[in-house]
Amino acid sequence: MSTCYLNGTYQPLAEARVSPMDRGFLFGDGAYEVIPVYSRRPFRLAEHLARLERTLEALRLPNPYRLDEWAGIVHEIVARNTWSDQSIYLQVTRGADTRRNHAFPIGVQPTVFLMSEALVTPPADQLANGVAAVSAADFRWLRCDLKTTALLANCLLRQMAIDHGCAETVLFRDGFLTEGSASNIFIVRDGVLLAPPKSHLMLPGITYDVVLELAAKHGVAHEVRDILKDEVRTADEVWMTSSTKEVLAITSLDDRLIGDGRPGPVGRQMLAWYQDFKKTVMRGG
Repeated sequence: MSTCYLNGTYQPLAEARVSPMDRGFLFGDGAYEVIPVYSRRPFRLAEHLARLERTLEALRLPNPYRLDEWAGIVHEIVARNTWSDQSIYLQVTRGADTRRNHAFPIGVQPTVFLMSEALVTPPADQLANGVAAVSAADFRWLRCDLKTTALLANCLLRQMAIDHGCAETVLFRDGFLTEGSASNIFIVRDGVLLAPPKSHLMLPGITYDVVLELAAKHGVAHEVRDILKDEVRTADEVWMTSSTKEVLAITSLDDRLIGDGRPGPVGRQMLAWYQDFKKTVMRGG
């Protein structure tokens, strides 16, 4: 049975309880992070906690812990669970009030919750063949840079992919690429790696940063700029990236092949670099 952390106590996940008056339950009033763990080493923990701090500040939600306290809790959760590779889910809500009221309550303590799951990455057949995706209009709110628990729009968009037997929904807003429902999206055109710029319309992904760092390190031509919908549809390669999907090729979009319908050479090379980075940096070996 997995162990979680809830408001200062480590306990079995199945026994954890929160109030139905919690504003996370009533309003989606909270922030979260998902931290990958490789060989029991949390990856870029400082960057994840910094992103959490930015989200909390934007939500006007006091951060309940110092960075060193957060790090201690994360490491303790890792130690108390059995998997060598884990996915740590961390959530802070504004807490439980005595009545349902849209206005922020005064004197309420935040609810802090962390849990661990086994980190599951794409199977070999997906890496070899890529996955299918659909596209949709990005109808989410205008602060997609904040990692909040109010994810109903993302859930609807992700379910759209599931309903079509696909792995992801690629999102466009006003004719430009933003991201996926649960991933960042890269494309390759004429050997150049293209990424949409960080803005309030997309979540600044930690894996997004790693991919751009690897591109710079290995001399891959790349640009961070606005990407037109037509550029995505006629791209040589399209990838999705996240802490769980890593670097995964999208080989068809809306039932039309990307390139020749197989993972392209730039993506295959990036995946190899990423796996080497994971072995030497993330795992420390």
